[in-house]
Amino acid sequence: MKTRGRVLLIDDDPGIRDAGFQVLSREGYEVELAGTAEEARRLISDYEFDVILLDLKLPGAEGLELLREIREEDPQSQVVVITAYGTVEVAVSAMKLGAADFLQKPFSPQELRLAVAKALEKKRLTLENLYLRQTLEERVGRTEFIGRSPAIKRVLERAELAAQTDSTVLLTGESGTGKGLLARKIHEMSPRREGPFVAVDCGTLVPTLFESELFGHVKGAFTGATSHKVGKFELAHGGTIFFDEIGNISPDIQAKLLKAVEEKEISPVGSHRIVRVDVRIIAATNKDLREEVRAGRFREDLYFRLNVISIHLPPLRERREDIPLLAEYFLKRYAEKHGKPVHGISPEVIEAFLRYSWPGNVRELENTIERLVVFARRPVIGPEDLYFAGFESEGAEPEPEEDLSLEEVEKRHILRVLRACQGNKTLAAQKLGIDRKTLREKLKRWGLAG
Repeated sequence: MKTRGRVLLIDDDPGIRDAGFQVLSREGYEVELAGTAEEARRLISDYEFDVILLDLKLPGAEGLELLREIREEDPQSQVVVITAYGTVEVAVSAMKLGAADFLQKPFSPQELRLAVAKALEKKRLTLENLYLRQTLEERVGRTEFIGRSPAIKRVLERAELAAQTDSTVLLTGESGTGKGLLARKIHEMSPRREGPFVAVDCGTLVPTLFESELFGHVKGAFTGATSHKVGKFELAHGGTIFFDEIGNISPDIQAKLLKAVEEKEISPVGSHRIVRVDVRIIAATNKDLREEVRAGRFREDLYFRLNVISIHLPPLRERREDIPLLAEYFLKRYAEKHGKPVHGISPEVIEAFLRYSWPGNVRELENTIERLVVFARRPVIGPEDLYFAGFESEGAEPEPEEDLSLEEVEKRHILRVLRACQGNKTLAAQKLGIDRKTLREKLKRWGLAG
């Protein structure tokens, strides 16, 4: 059964420990008890607690000093101090050291429940704020998952069914097909939608810091670790963690990730504390992980753990009917972003898009539309804008030149040379063996003079 959180009650009075255990266990908390400072230190070094209830008058221990130690060892835990000598001075001192709340003996079961619930909510809000700060830039300008083709409809149907479970999902497909967007959509359709969505880019993280990014670290764990760091797994608690391009992680990290996936427990770098995490895992790759397993570059047991539900995203060239819809969406988005009065794309440009192979998939189409918007000189983007935007037509399915007029062949050759010269008409004229005036007249006749 899922617990509401892990609580440590530190008090030398057996009656208070027993009563507290009964009250909090009935509320669904996982409760550990300590009667001495030594027991408390041992438990705190081995486990992470969401809330710690600390009696400030323990035999042979200075309560405020122990509070300072707890905050140093586990800054994310919320400490509620307990004392029978609840003076204002003690309360102020405890709060200055980071205590979340203050309970004075004798306290009722209701007061205990309320103090723990408030402290747990404070921890949730603290982690949520940390998560939001770390992902604010990622959320800005996020693209929707667009598509009406039969291939995309099948993908979305599988995603919707997968979202209703807590099973691990593996997304496969070429770079730029939208695996990250689909991962977020699965999260937003799932019962975990109110929890965080934390993305880990396995392709850009420095290998030596990967473990710290995933599991966090304690102060002094390695050179440069000047403070505690909360890892991605802990940030994703209650939500979804997404591993993008998971095929790039090293074998030693694969082993540690396997343990975290299987046991839903992690340990920060430099610490033996066990942190329990409740996360849903989605992974994505542009590699054939089965081939990576056969080549010995990816662990077979981790592959099977990740590949519970598999969803393949087709490349854009296999869903060409979505190109006009995507182009229209990106046009509107970037016209607004750049403040350009551009509201349409000519049929000729759409036709060129439909012939192109799009090796960079949706991401390449998006970048192309943004460049077209930036360089557009008219409200409707036309063929004359393509070479200014650097649109490469080499990937298009070629039209046989014997079916073209002589003028069309000349036009295409001149435009290829212009693109190669990055729009420099003087240089292009030299390469073509004509003067600049003749080139300008030809471009003007074709409606391409700028």
